[in-house]
Parts: sequence; C-alpha cells; structure tokens
Amino acid sequence: MDDKPNEADPLRAEAEARVTQTPINLVNPQPGEELLHKLLHELRVHQIELEIQNEALRQTQLTLEESRDRYVDLYDFAPIGYLTLSREGMIAEINLTGADLLGAVRNKLIKRRFSQFIAAEDRDHWYVHFSSVLKHEQRQQCELNLQREDGTRFHARLDSLRVHSSRNTAASGQAADLPVKDDAMFSVRLAITDIPAPKKEE
Repeated sequence: MDDKPNEADPLRAEAEARVTQTPINLVNPQPGEELLHKLLHELRVHQIELEIQNEALRQTQLTLEESRDRYVDLYDFAPIGYLTLSREGMIAEINLTGADLLGAVRNKLIKRRFSQFIAAEDRDHWYVHFSSVLKHEQRQQCELNLQREDGTRFHARLDSLRVHSSRNTAASGQAADLPVKDDAMFSVRLAITDIPAPKKEE
C-alpha cells in the first residue's frame, strides 16, 4: 500500500503551503532525527488540514443559518397563509399569516382540525375538496367561507396540493396506536388567500 500523500489533493496542498510559512527547523540534527522531522511535519500538515476543514464547516453552518433565516422570513411573513395538513386534516404547520387569518396563536393551532375553521354551510364542500386532494397529485382550488377563532368570517380561496412527507408530519394527527403505511406517507400543503366574497345576484 502506498502511504505517499496525494499531491493532487487541494486540501493537502493548502496545508503544505501553510506549513512552509512556519517551517520546523532542527539545529544540528542527529542521526534518526530526520525521521522525527518528517513525522512532525506530517502531524503539522494533518493538524492544519483539520483546521481548514473546521473553517469550512463553520462557514457552511453560517451559510445554512442565513438560508434558514431567509426561508423563515419568506414563509412566516408571506402575504398569504401557508399550512401543512396531515392526511387526517390536522394542522401540522402554519405560518404567521395563516395564524392571523384564523385569528389564533400559532402554537395553539397545531394538531387542531382545519375543518373547525370552515363555516358550517361550507364544510361539505371542504370535505369533498380535501378528499379529492388526497386522491390526486395535481393542485386543486376551491373557494369557501372560513370562520376565525372569534366567530368572524371571511371568504377565501384555497390552493391545495398533496405532497410526500416524513413519517412525523404525516402521522402528526394520527392516534399513536394506529400504524402508518408507507404508501400513505403524504401530507397536504394549503395556501389561503383572503378574497372578496362573491356578490349574490339580485
């Protein structure tokens, strides 16, 4: 097995370049100390390689944190409400705009049935819509009246799409004693837009 370092390795090359800036010099080396010098050199190179990798990891972490912050801003402060529903119709995720539209604190909306916020006369319409979304891959749309936590109402357009999801998201509204089948690992993304109610013909 060839233990010679790979000179084409850019990480190794950068570490070697840094080592040459602070070389280790032995004064009056004795027989056998040349090997010690080589070992010290290799250890120093390896140490710098680890330092370079740590720097890259820290930079990657900062980049990921910045991306997460941008995503949170875009998601939470979007002009429309965004929700993720389990296949049982339970709210798994909701942005701040969605919570404002429903008139409730976001944390108190998690694991509640979305149908609770559908006006009574439109619930059948919602059940038909949601059932259709669960059966098809295409985005579907409907308009109905939603009822806030305080009882006030507004007319909304719902854009719904079935998506594959993790086990935790798909089962968030499911009883713990019920198994989740692999072929049912999906959730529903829902966008709520507050629109003017249609005017009834006189």
